[in-house]
Amino acid sequence: MTAPRKLADIDWERWTGVLCTLVFVVRGGEVLLIHKKRGLGAGKVNAPGGRFEPDESPLACAVREVREEVCAAPRGLAWCGRNRFHFTDGYATDVHVFRASALDGEPAATDEADPFWSPIDMVPYAQMWSDDSLWLPHLFAGRRFSGRFLFEGDELLDWALELID
Repeated sequence: MTAPRKLADIDWERWTGVLCTLVFVVRGGEVLLIHKKRGLGAGKVNAPGGRFEPDESPLACAVREVREEVCAAPRGLAWCGRNRFHFTDGYATDVHVFRASALDGEPAATDEADPFWSPIDMVPYAQMWSDDSLWLPHLFAGRRFSGRFLFEGDELLDWALELID
């Protein structure tokens, strides 16, 4: 079987991916980001998040992952969207994206992440996954979204993004 090269090559009705979360804490005109130290996307800028544990809800996963990665707890969490990522090597992630309005505690570095605050108008998209610039502005604007993205390594091959009510 050949690797998919377009979104249309994937059976999205049967598609499954590893369940994950991403959490963007937005306060004032800033967003909490991390320099990712290990795992998928190591070396890139991203937001705290990670894989669900067995029987864990998206919200519980979001809170736990922020605590584990930056030693602080998000508050005012709101679900913003779902992004499905498929890689040509077969790996796939199904990511629930949240926005938080506050953070209890000061973010601190861990073995997974170096946190930092970025002005929203200076988000370092060039250091992030190439899809982030397509959907993250919608999160900042308070719009919900659903995206599908096909990658070969770091290269974005195809994508689709819909705004949802």
